[in-house]
Amino acid sequence: MRIALVSETWSPDINGVAHTLKQISNELRNRGHALQLIRPRPADGSHARADGMQAELQVRGISAPRYREVRFGMPGTRAISRLWREQRPDVIYLATQGPLGWSAQRAAHRLSIPVVGGWHTNFDHYCADYGLTWLTPLVRQRLRTFHNRCAATLVPTHQQANSLSDQGIDHLRVMARGIDGECFSPEKRDPALRQRWGVGAHEPVALHVGRLAPEKNLDQLRETFQTMLAARPDLRLIIVGDGPGRQALQKALPEAHFTGFINPQSLTRHYASADIFVFPSLSETWGNVVLEAMASGLAVVAYRHAAGDELIDNDVNGVSLATDDAEGFREAAAQLCLEPARYARLGRAARTRALSYRWSAITDDFLATLEFARESRHETTSPYHV
Repeated sequence: MRIALVSETWSPDINGVAHTLKQISNELRNRGHALQLIRPRPADGSHARADGMQAELQVRGISAPRYREVRFGMPGTRAISRLWREQRPDVIYLATQGPLGWSAQRAAHRLSIPVVGGWHTNFDHYCADYGLTWLTPLVRQRLRTFHNRCAATLVPTHQQANSLSDQGIDHLRVMARGIDGECFSPEKRDPALRQRWGVGAHEPVALHVGRLAPEKNLDQLRETFQTMLAARPDLRLIIVGDGPGRQALQKALPEAHFTGFINPQSLTRHYASADIFVFPSLSETWGNVVLEAMASGLAVVAYRHAAGDELIDNDVNGVSLATDDAEGFREAAAQLCLEPARYARLGRAARTRALSYRWSAITDDFLATLEFARESRHETTSPYHV
């Protein structure tokens, strides 16, 4: 099958979308599928090409205000149409609902090429996080229009599918995310790294991994870590990641060790060398870091949202709290760090659960949806204008 991928982001970008697309594209190439990629030019101006693509089109990109690492692709309907007339794909996967995604969808409609959409980002949730709540109804309307023009939309969880269905989005299918259980493993635990953190063999380490930005519920992270420290003063806090919220968080948590972004090999050792993973975000569509932490044998404290809802059975393979229970979240995390036998038990069960999510199976779901789009030749009578 000839598959075109359209995305705002691609490896080596550090985010869930880039990671997911990298893993799926690797699986697709190994199965003999031919891939195209349409994306913004890399921010460093290198024009570097992605590996393994039969064709690649890079469009002009712009960075998000106050957050240079997040980029949006500008519309490129003519250039995209030219590529697809010359090298016509069998089906198109849109991993972005931004201007680039709209222009690709328009080009596909004109050429009668089936399209599958991916719900990778909760843009409507971001409106509230960035003080633009008044925009939420308009954003939801635009997202509904965009996705109802696709033959199908892939969402990561059943919870998300139910929510979007209630908002009037049709043709929803669930495709979770996968994990490499050899890469993320308790076997990567590194006593030397823990020694550098200043902790002994029996002293707990609480870890957070993620983009440090307003939509990640950083106030809850700060308050939870402070509550945990009050309960167990010998607790070591490790925060991996960077973003516009780092400076304020670092000032509020002087006891914590901030690593910034780290390479993948170091990341696996950081996961495995911790004991508890704290993840209070409510903006995720999935949350790859939850699955990575579970595969690494950590007891995860998360809300019943996205991967936290899909993967965690409370007090069986992690700790999950209702999304409106901020106080309960803090108290549960604080109690957990006092119970080493319990967080060890939860971590063992977490890895067993995580290992059932293999990228090969996830790619099977992806391909089944693309085949459905090809066979159904979904068409819409909706006018294609923005």
